Order: sequence, then C-alpha cells, then structure tokens
Amino acid sequence: MKSDLAKVGLEKAPHRSLFKALGLTDVEINRPMIGIVNSWNEIVPGHINLDKISDAVKAGVRMAGGTPLEFNTIGVCDGIAMNHTGMKYSLGSRELIADSVEITAIAHAFDALVFIPNCDKVVPGMLMAAARLNLPSIFISGGPMLAGLFKAKKVSVTQVFEGVGEAAAGKMDAVELSLLEDHACPTCGSCAGMFTANSMNCLTEALGMGLPGNGTIPAVFAERIRLAKVAGMQIMDLLEKNIRPLDIMTPAAFRNAIHIDMAIGCSTNSVLHLLAIAHEAGVPLDLDVFNEISEVTPHLCKISPAGHHHMEDLYVAGGVQAIYNELDKLNLIATDVITVTGKTLGENIATAVVKDYEVIRPVDAPYSATGGLAVLFGNLAEEGAVVKKSAVDPDMMQYEGIARVFNSEEDAIEAILKQRIKGGDVVVIRYEGPRGGPGMREMLTPTSAIAGMGLDKEVALITDGRFSGATRGASIGHISPEAASGGVIALVQEGDRIRIDIPGKRLELLVEEDVLAERKALWQEPEPTIKTGYMKRYAQLVQSANTGAVFKS
Repeated sequence: MKSDLAKVGLEKAPHRSLFKALGLTDVEINRPMIGIVNSWNEIVPGHINLDKISDAVKAGVRMAGGTPLEFNTIGVCDGIAMNHTGMKYSLGSRELIADSVEITAIAHAFDALVFIPNCDKVVPGMLMAAARLNLPSIFISGGPMLAGLFKAKKVSVTQVFEGVGEAAAGKMDAVELSLLEDHACPTCGSCAGMFTANSMNCLTEALGMGLPGNGTIPAVFAERIRLAKVAGMQIMDLLEKNIRPLDIMTPAAFRNAIHIDMAIGCSTNSVLHLLAIAHEAGVPLDLDVFNEISEVTPHLCKISPAGHHHMEDLYVAGGVQAIYNELDKLNLIATDVITVTGKTLGENIATAVVKDYEVIRPVDAPYSATGGLAVLFGNLAEEGAVVKKSAVDPDMMQYEGIARVFNSEEDAIEAILKQRIKGGDVVVIRYEGPRGGPGMREMLTPTSAIAGMGLDKEVALITDGRFSGATRGASIGHISPEAASGGVIALVQEGDRIRIDIPGKRLELLVEEDVLAERKALWQEPEPTIKTGYMKRYAQLVQSANTGAVFKS
C-alpha cells in the first residue's frame, strides 16, 4: 500500500504516533488510508450539504475495511461571484484546487481518494487532480438543486438573472422580482438547470469516474446519501483491483463523454474543462473533435436554460445512463470502456432505459440531428470560439449585425441596462479572456439582461470571456486568440459588421485584411487590471481558451 510509506517500519514510529494523536487505533492505521477530498463550505449552496455526503462516504469506506481521512479544498459560487471582481478568480480556482489535492494526497501518502465536489470549477479541478495523481479514485457529487416554483412555473436562478433585465425594461416590478428571488433556489444543491456544475457532474459520470446517478440524483434525496455510501465502499474495490483514473479516462471515454455533452446540450464551459482534464490525462483532444462528434450526435434533451425541463426531470427520465443507452442504438458509444463500478459501460447501461421520452427524446426524433454545442472558426476566432447552439433561437443561427464594442463586462452591462443596445447589434466584450481578464469571467449578467429585455432574438454577444451554463441566446465565447494576446477581437471597432454562421461554424469580422493590418500596427496591450497576488501570477502562466486555459508547461 502507498500509505506504508508513512506508517510501516521502525523509522515510522513518529508517524504512527502522529496518527494516534488523531485518535486512530492500530487497526485503523494498518488498514488502507482513503483520502476524502471534500469541498464543503458555508458559502456555496451546492456545497452546504457536502458534510452529510462526506459522513456517508466515510461510513461506506469503514464498512468495506478502509480508514477514511477527510481534507478540504476551496470552492467558488459563480452565481455569487458574478458581475464583480470576484468572477475573475473563479476559473483560477480550478488550478488551485488541483494543486492543493496533489499536495495533500502526496504529502500524506493516501492509498486512494474519494472526491466530493459539486460546483463549477471544483469538479474539473478535482478531475484534473485525479488524472495527475492516478491513485484509485471515485467521485460523488452533492447533487442538483430542485427547481423553484413561481407563478405555477418551475424556475431557477436563471429566471432571477433575467428578471433583472425585465425590471430594467419595466416588464417586472421590484415586488415581483423580490418574490422570484425568494422562490427560485428552494434547496441546497448545484443550481437546477444544465448549467456548468450539473454539466460537469453529468460528464464525470459519463467519463466513468462517478457511479450511475452521480450527475442527476437531487441533492435532497435520500438516494444521494445511499449513493455516497456505495461510493465509499466501491473505492475499496477499486483499490483492490488497482483500477486507476488513467485506466478509466481513456481517449474512448472522453469521446463517449463528448457524445453525452452534445446529446444533453451542456454548458460551453464543458469544452474548456474537458480540454484541461484531457491535458492532465495525457489524452490528445482539440476543438475539432467537438465539432466532429457534434456532427453525428443527435441533440436529445433541452434542460433549462435551453428548455423548460430541469435536472429533477432528467433524473426521473433515466439520467446519463439512459441517454447512453439511447445513443448506443446508433452505435456511437464505446461500450467496452471500464468505469468506477468495476464494470464496463455496456454492463452499466444494460438495464438503463428512457422512462420519459418528453425529457429524453428518442434518437429517431431528436431536437436536432447534431449536438448542442458548436465550435466556430473564422478571422474573428482563428483558434476557435464556442456557442451553446441548443439555446440559440433559430432566427439567430445565421446573423449579421453591427459591432457595439466594450472593453469590460461592466461597460457592456451599463449600456444594456440603459437600453442603448438595439436589435441588429452585436455586443463585443473583450479583454475578458484567461490572460486579459484575468480569469475569463462568465457573462451571465449581460446575456440575462439581453434575454430579460426581450432582445435575445435580435442581439448577439461575442466575447473572449465565457458564459455561465445558464446563458441562452446567440452568445459566443472563448474567442481565441483573446484580445490581450492581440487577437482580431482586439481590432474590432464600433460600427464594424460581424457575421455569425452557426450551422457553417464561422465567425467573421467583415473588415478588409489591409485595414486590420493597419489597426494591428497601432494596437497596444492595455495595463493589467490585477497587478498583485494570485491572479497576477495566473495571468503570466495561463494559455488561451482553446487549450482549456491550462498553464504553460
């Protein structure tokens, strides 16, 4: 056992003494030591219940003969961090989470790890750590929040963000908005739509790193606690069989997960994170693969914000495993890959069937024949840009408009809320990329304001930043190269025309090349907005979004 490095032999008497200071008996010390990586805290709604998940995991580990030892990582609530400086720190937390797990796991010689994430950057950060460490590992998330109820309709935090735009446009008064905010987030858990947190928890299950149900069982259900106990027991089986993350997270498993991504219509952030996880796993993956898989994968689900269904509906309909079973009818899935169940994906999905074809469409009657995400290229995005096309109105799939240029999210929000943006505009928000932001902020506030004001079928938004999974509309992010690196988005001027062709996978600035060359010669990189601390160092290390915003080697 790896933990023998810290507990076996005459020279390890001091180490054993320190373990005994924890209250461990000789029997517990002699058992496999299982690190319980918990991101519990009291500020993130998706994490407030993770103490209960951890207790259940530890019970499972003990039942199966292991000694669980818990440690913590940080976590950021993107909703609370949204539209202020705090959002600059969200993506950067992913690398800190991976690093902190690596440090603690190696320093204390754990034999195996159980990861307990729930929200946006915590899931990929932990997956990156699992790949890097390659110790037997399993994931058990805290589960999704239930949808709220407002005016007899299911709602989530999306409707509150959009309510701000409605209030600014005079379509909702302050009393209504207050009632909406009271009812939109009724339980603990990751926010109730197919936003980034739930996208990544579903993709963790799809990769084979979480047990069936990991992505969809609601946070408040007793079934979630039972699943946590099973995860605690199952890590001992993975340890005994020496099944490790790199045995599971293979090229075939990543392709399977991308098929699920396209079938569900996950957050655009899933592209960013899958690239980063694959990088840690040593699996070749680039943006072209996403388009390739999207072309053959039917879009089967419209979960909020793309449609009116929520995570609880996907759970009842059969979840990730049922979607896999449906996709397997088209022979799209590699069913021989191993998963944390110790079985193959094919064995896992053998009895998983779709229970509600209103929520999960059959493969012969999909919402569309192609997937929910698209990667665009063109002179405005030479290295790619990403759009959640499943949440774009059909009238906006091909669109040409006039550039309205803003050098920060704040400037754009002010213009939107003061109703300076009109139909036919393309809002350009730049210097918000991984390096330029720094931190590649999510743009949920401007996109929600546009939607709330009823302009989402008339106005597009493009950015070198990124979007929350709660964003809908013609919102194109991850533009690479970013403005701070001298990408063409830095050269756009007010009044330029921009052409968006989502079916054709193109994003073009309709300006002659000689004019762009003249603008490029005059361009100067602006001063960084954060000049001290972690995000200063982050900006010096981070690469473009098309790499997954990973650090330079």
